[in-house]
Amino acid sequence: MTELHKSGAALGEPSAGSPAPTAFLEVRDLKVHFPTDDGLVKSVDGLNFQLEKGKTLGIVGESGSGKSVTSLGIMGLHTAGQYGKRKAQVSGEIWLDGKELLSADPDEVRKLRGRDMAMIFQDPLSALHPYYTIGKQIVEAYRVHHSVDKKTARKRAVEMLDRVGIPQPDKRVDSYPHEFSGGMRQRAMIAMSLVNNPELLIADEPTTALDVTVQAQILDLIRDLQKEFGSAVIIITHDLGVVAELADDILVMYGGRCVERGPAEKVFYEPRHPYTWGLLGSMPRLDRDQTDRLIPVKGSPPSLINIPSGCAFNPRCPYADVPKDDVTRTVRPELQEVGSRHWAACHMSPEQRERIWTEEIAPKL
Repeated sequence: MTELHKSGAALGEPSAGSPAPTAFLEVRDLKVHFPTDDGLVKSVDGLNFQLEKGKTLGIVGESGSGKSVTSLGIMGLHTAGQYGKRKAQVSGEIWLDGKELLSADPDEVRKLRGRDMAMIFQDPLSALHPYYTIGKQIVEAYRVHHSVDKKTARKRAVEMLDRVGIPQPDKRVDSYPHEFSGGMRQRAMIAMSLVNNPELLIADEPTTALDVTVQAQILDLIRDLQKEFGSAVIIITHDLGVVAELADDILVMYGGRCVERGPAEKVFYEPRHPYTWGLLGSMPRLDRDQTDRLIPVKGSPPSLINIPSGCAFNPRCPYADVPKDDVTRTVRPELQEVGSRHWAACHMSPEQRERIWTEEIAPKL
């Protein structure tokens, strides 16, 4: 049992001194650390965000920035068994529809998974069991939360396969995962995730390893199903093109922390963090002629065991010396509001960031 479930309490109300949640999903100071022989891996180190029903949050960042660890933390899937005898150290608060999950009893959280919250995993071939048919796995996911017979559950499985666009669903329901193409497996995974009409859907790299045509189909499917079910959706990806298609708000992660958060149009057209500039500069544009080469973010992501002091991005930031007194290397910047519902964690002044974006960055994108 991890710290995630240390209290064994039932799903509860806000404790004394803890303000009541104001959003459908509210994450407060989430930390997920993993003890290893080499040191403490701070995969997520103080994350805060909110999400309303019917809205989509895109979480972006390079591999190793803490995106998937965040999603597993929300789902309550950081178990001690994953890390041998060592326990994942999870702290903070996660409020889902007024219920606090981190201090809740594991059985209560297990009842919520699949019913109130569901997840589309990155690799459906490994997430789906190879020995059972697609239909049997969807039937099981449905019957766990509904007292119905197998015939009724199978009918529901066929209905969901049809809803996600699988041809001949009454026949393909008896197929095994290896008999589906990559795009069809992803659709089957979405059908399983949505079979209980969850209010929160987390999609972890839902279009990885799919060709661009199938990617577009999967994104359209998620958008249409969200409108139909009114779910809150979190899209986790390193592909800014994906969040541009779906997200209402964007959270940019680096080194286990949020470095910028705000409405999608603000983050795309008025970004205020050098790391976000780097991500945008490394993304190909199809809506205009591209005469210059893409600009990669120099260097490598930081070790989550030895995160650089000060601003974690400072070793790779071309503007680390703009603020005086070496503050970027000694003081960790906190998120500050830079616009309406728009926050960034950077030591540069608003005027310095505005000038650099307007004169140096934006003209190249």
